[in-house]
Amino acid sequence: MNDVLVVRDLTRSFTQGTETVHVLRGVDLDVAAGEIVALLGPSGSGKSTLLQAVGLLEGGFGGSIRILGEEAARLDNDARTRLRRDRIGFVYQFHHLLPDFSALENVVLPQLIRDTPPAEAEQRAAALLGALGLQHRLGHRPAKLSGGEQQRVAVARALANRPALVLADEPTGNLDEATADMVFDAFLAAVREQNAAALVATHNERLATRMDRVLRLHEGRLHDAAAPAKAV
Repeated sequence: MNDVLVVRDLTRSFTQGTETVHVLRGVDLDVAAGEIVALLGPSGSGKSTLLQAVGLLEGGFGGSIRILGEEAARLDNDARTRLRRDRIGFVYQFHHLLPDFSALENVVLPQLIRDTPPAEAEQRAAALLGALGLQHRLGHRPAKLSGGEQQRVAVARALANRPALVLADEPTGNLDEATADMVFDAFLAAVREQNAAALVATHNERLATRMDRVLRLHEGRLHDAAAPAKAV
């Protein structure tokens, strides 16, 4: 398979007073192009920590993270920033849209940062938002959009630069069930249309079963959710 993400022996520890807390204890993970992987685990299990590592959002991790064959540990800050900007898309539980910008402008902006010509960026943003059912809401600011609409704008923004890897941290966690289903349908369709690799952290086991593979983070290690996690 064409692996976009390859993680080997990933570790992360934090010091709390005199105690060392081991959050990740040697995580191995492969995600291929076109594959959507669910990451299950209770609050505090390290799901967000794992996504932060894979998304190159902070340091302090041991082990290897390779994205499209590039070893993150070997990149300087500028190269890591470019890789994160050009190859990774993020969707969070809370949309974090810019309140003074319209839906269209929120999706245009990351493309302009990547030096996409404005006309091309607007065309791409309008097409993405239209595919997500927001063609009549392009000029609305976030305050004028429903929660589900705001989250669909966030999905469009994450996909604007055609990332090879999409990371989503509880993308429907603050939505009611019906709205969550609608947003998740749109998310799956948009990610699959781009043949991106995706890693989705969620508490929702029902939604997890709709993805291609389900993993569970337990005591700092990943396990196939089809088999019970063993204590280590």
